[in-house]
Amino acid sequence: MRVFGVVVPGWGGPRGDRGRMVVAIGIFGGVVGFGAGWFGRWVLGVVRRGVVAPRWWCEVGVGVLWAAVAVRIAGGMPWWWAGVPLVVGWGGVLLSVCDIRAYRLPDVFTLPAYPVVLALVGVASVHRPGVWAGAIGGGVLFGGVYLLVRVVRPEAMGPGDVKLAGSLGLVVGAVSIGAVPAVIAAAALGTLVAASRWGRGAIPHGPAALVPAWLVTAFAPWP
Repeated sequence: MRVFGVVVPGWGGPRGDRGRMVVAIGIFGGVVGFGAGWFGRWVLGVVRRGVVAPRWWCEVGVGVLWAAVAVRIAGGMPWWWAGVPLVVGWGGVLLSVCDIRAYRLPDVFTLPAYPVVLALVGVASVHRPGVWAGAIGGGVLFGGVYLLVRVVRPEAMGPGDVKLAGSLGLVVGAVSIGAVPAVIAAAALGTLVAASRWGRGAIPHGPAALVPAWLVTAFAPWP
């Protein structure tokens, strides 16, 4: 394919058609995600203990994540798993915004996450035997570590973080139980970085756990 007289490799023939298709799917996912982010910003503003999110934070955040998932679907991500990174991305952006703005993770998001996640893992288990063992183990491990920190040092871990950890452990463990300690370690590192930014006051733990958890669910090397 020529662009302004310059030949662009990979944009001609079947490979070029596939490249254009992937780009189109990614744009479509981003547009739908932008709309989902707009809806999420509205939800944040009306639910109990929500926040008024700055304009475009949720729209752009969810749009980018959903565009990435759309590209992954075009690249071969199983349809029965695609709902996991989409839901984790949507909820993750909303929770991160809430945590950054108000230093809290409302029950209205963290508690309903459990039945939603269990339903998604249930769908995946039909197509990939053994998912439940990793999911349950991951939920217990992730939630248990955060609960232990909450008991030992209550000032270092909020109750919302503990409630969130269990559902994140379910989806990360469904990918690989070995990925759970890696996500916990990444979350701890992210919290240390946040501490250097926010100082000794309240620190939003949520984004530090949500980002690596979403990366695992979105870029899992499914066969």
